[in-house]
Amino acid sequence: MVDAKSSRPLRSPIVASAHLAAQSQELSELEFGIIIASHAFLRWMERCMKAAGEVEMNALDVMVLHSLTSRDRAKRQADICLLLNIEDTHTVTYALKKLAKLGLVEGEKQGKEMFYRTTDKGRQLCQEYADIRRECLIASFENLNVDPEEIHRLAGMLRAMSGLYDQAARAATSL
Repeated sequence: MVDAKSSRPLRSPIVASAHLAAQSQELSELEFGIIIASHAFLRWMERCMKAAGEVEMNALDVMVLHSLTSRDRAKRQADICLLLNIEDTHTVTYALKKLAKLGLVEGEKQGKEMFYRTTDKGRQLCQEYADIRRECLIASFENLNVDPEEIHRLAGMLRAMSGLYDQAARAATSL
């Protein structure tokens, strides 16, 4: 194919798996974008937390800690799994135990269920993370001059796409 305006050959879409692009080029481009963005985001969370002073945390640990810190309300493991769309509950169990061992969260039994909340040390760590995030990420993001409404729309689209992928996963499981 040739670009009519410049008579240059058009570039192929950037996809992770060209054999899947034949079915839907746009979806394959989006999937590749999600793959590289998710890996960059996971790496960012780990490195930001390390800069904040906690070396032993992986991305899931960081997500669980932020989830517990959000709205300053105790949550059950099931709540965290639902919020983060995590199917393998044992990974969240392990993260909660690790965070408790680090003194960042504490659990309290209420009836038959355990509720977890962030400790003062955990909240301080999250604040340090937020400060580093502001310094290293937010300023650069603002320099992109992306319309906040566009970001809001993109976030909604990503949440909707997660629903489509969840539904497709259920359908694939039934095959």
